[in-house]
Amino acid sequence: ELPEESHVLLIVYNINGRLVETLINYNQLAGVYSIDWNAEYLPSGAYFIKLFTGEFEQIQKVILLK
Repeated sequence: ELPEESHVLLIVYNINGRLVETLINYNQLAGVYSIDWNAEYLPSGAYFIKLFTGEFEQIQKVILLK
């Protein structure tokens, strides 16, 4: 959820810290959003999702199981 318009950057990294995919890299209006990540080409394992919006930053670990 974005409380105000801001530039959003959503990036996926693998466990080694290598960039896997940039999911979002553009301005978005205030509101609630969701995104589907098609990871069918990636192996199972741990990944990190980084979200940057203006002054907010969050990193979350996710497990991809196939």
